[in-house]
Order: sequence, then C-alpha cells, then structure tokens
Amino acid sequence: MTRRPRIRDVAELAGVAPSTVSVVLNDTAGARVAGSTRDRVRAAAAELGYVPNSLARGLRTRRSGTLAFISDVIATTPYAGQLIQGAQDAAWEAGYLLMLVNTGGDKTLEEHAVRALRQQQVDGALYATMYHRSVTLPPVLDGLPTVLLDSRPAEGTTTFVVPDEQQGAESAVEELVRHGHRRIGFIRDLHDGPAVDRRLRGYQEVLAAHGLEGDPGLVVRERSDSAGGDRAAGVLLDSERPPSAIFAFNDQMAIGVYRAAAARGVRIPQDLSVIGFDDLYVVSSELTPGLTTMALPHREMGRLAARALIAERDGADPAGELLVPCPVVRRGSVAPPPPA
Repeated sequence: MTRRPRIRDVAELAGVAPSTVSVVLNDTAGARVAGSTRDRVRAAAAELGYVPNSLARGLRTRRSGTLAFISDVIATTPYAGQLIQGAQDAAWEAGYLLMLVNTGGDKTLEEHAVRALRQQQVDGALYATMYHRSVTLPPVLDGLPTVLLDSRPAEGTTTFVVPDEQQGAESAVEELVRHGHRRIGFIRDLHDGPAVDRRLRGYQEVLAAHGLEGDPGLVVRERSDSAGGDRAAGVLLDSERPPSAIFAFNDQMAIGVYRAAAARGVRIPQDLSVIGFDDLYVVSSELTPGLTTMALPHREMGRLAARALIAERDGADPAGELLVPCPVVRRGSVAPPPPA
C-alpha cells in the first residue's frame, strides 16, 4: 500500500466495522468489544502502520492529550532534569504527553511559543521558573488551565507549587540547635523575595522558639554566589563573637563559607558547622567534608504540579498554594560546637 492507510483499510483487514476500529484504537470508555476482536484490530493496525489522527480525535473530544511545560531558563539548570522528569511521570501516568518549551526568558519568544502551543490545542500548561519568585503570567495564557511551578502569581488565584522554604529553614536551624549550637549565623541573598523572606522567617522563628539570641549582626546580606558567601562568612568569622554555626542561603554561598573558614584556619565541622540549601549534588557531595544541606524536592514538585494541572483540566477548582517539604540531607559539615 503506497498511500497512507485509512481506518477503512484496518476495518477491512480485521473484518470489522470502521466504528469498531475507532472504538478500539481510541480506547473509548464504556465500549463493549470482545478481547479477540480488539486483538484483531490492533494487529491489523500494526500490520498496515495505521496511526489514529490525534488532531481529528482532539477536535471530537476537545482534548489533545498534551500538556505544555513552559520555562524561562530552567531547562539549562542543574536541577531541571528532576523537575521535568517528575512532571513527565505524572503526565504519562494520566495518559498525557509533555511538550517542553524553553524561552530563555525572552518574552517575545514566549508569546510566539505559547500561541503555537495553543494552536496545537494543548490541554494545559505548566509555567516554570528558574527560582522561587513572584511572576505575572503572559496574557496569551488566559483561558488555558495553568499551574505555576517554582513560582507564585503576583496576583490572581492561579495554582502554584513551590518548596516549603520556611519549613526547610526551620529544619536546617533545628539541625544545628539539636547539635548544641546557640549562636547561629545566617548569610542571605542581597535581594528580598519569596525564598529569602521565608528562609529568614524560618531561621528567626526557630531561634525564638528556643529562646536564643536574635542578634541582627548574625544575619549578613550578600550576593548569592560563592564569592558572596566568602565575604559574608568573613564578616561573621572576624566579628568579636563569631557564630559556632552558619546557615547559608544556598549551597553556592556555602562554598564561600568553606573558603573563608579555610583562610582563617577554622576547621569544618570541628570549629564551625555549616548547613546549606538546595542540595546541588555536584557541589555539596564533593566538598570536604560533604555539605549537610536542605534538598529542594524538584521531582516531587514537578509531579505534584502536573497532577494539579490535570485535575483542573478535569474540572477541579484551583488548589491555590501547594507546598512541598524540603528534607535534610546529612553529610559531614555539622557537629557539636567546640568546648567554650
């Protein structure tokens, strides 16, 4: 057969009506077709190389069976694979295909990409960002079921899935308190934002809960990279009353803490305990000693976001904020403080 096979060709080869072929290949719910007939139809379709027209089926069912994963620069970040894998796992489980579009933060490209996706009749969109922040959704997404991933809406009631930053910070500081630390520094990003604000709040609340000193001098603002961590740790370690432990806003800053400590002959963890945030495996596991840190649950976030999106596509109300806990990953950088 030189032309593209049609549903009638499958029906003729299988010895059934075209409507039966449609029912079998589209897995029509509630249809009663004998197992042997289903086997004949599928064998005939395979022999002829027949593939159902998904666009035509989508026009009938008003579903394309596809979800869009729209990101700024997340696809090039170290943790992107887990985030996308989680979303893809949940999509596959529900019978959806996930389509990835990386815009590189280009708003013009983003608008064109979303318009193209909508022309393909995608059933919904996951809108992901590189880090936890507030975003305004592009108007071109209006009317399409959408869930934000690792970001929150600047306004409106869009469902969003984010790490529980405050819980993660609380767990980090509790880990240090449990080891006996009473004077704990926190080095944070220069800029305010959802992640910074909630991690700072978690740090402060645990100190208050244990009746520990909330010394403003123990909180240092710096750039959230290793150089910033080096400078911030230097401020703390060179102070009159240096902390016995430092909680770093992220693992990159924790690298700087290691560097500042080494430059001053301060041993980790014998003289100074350090805990990070993010669990960038290529960083945290390769430091000496290995960095104890809080993991960002990227795979679970992706999975939860896709499930929430599918639920909304099926008629559920927006779920609002969905928080995913951040577990502690213990390595070798936390120990009891040295004797006074």
